[in-house]
Amino acid sequence: MKQEIKTLLVDDEPFARESLKIFLAEHEGFRVIGECSNGLRAIQTINQDKPDLVFLDVQMPEVNGFEVLNEIETDNPPVVIFATAYEKYALQAFQANAIDYLLKPFDKSRFREAIQKAGRFI
Repeated sequence: MKQEIKTLLVDDEPFARESLKIFLAEHEGFRVIGECSNGLRAIQTINQDKPDLVFLDVQMPEVNGFEVLNEIETDNPPVVIFATAYEKYALQAFQANAIDYLLKPFDKSRFREAIQKAGRFI
């Protein structure tokens, strides 16, 4: 695992992004390099800043999480953990090569499990 994992938080709900930041703060080696409240900004930020890890919501205005993945540069794609309130997208998320799927609301234990899995891919 890299010494510092550049992490991007993508969710249209400010509370959800804040919760992810709080959970991440309890784990060493993760640096939040940005937050995006919509998919269009997420595409730009991922292509420009090249995060190692992206927490990605599914349902957002204008561009959803799957459309974000379709539009990013694929030369060195980030590891993706979906974080969403909708369980119906889980299969599609794994088909899109997400390494985990956090169903909101999730607890610290489930979050830790997801980032440990992410660490094996980064």
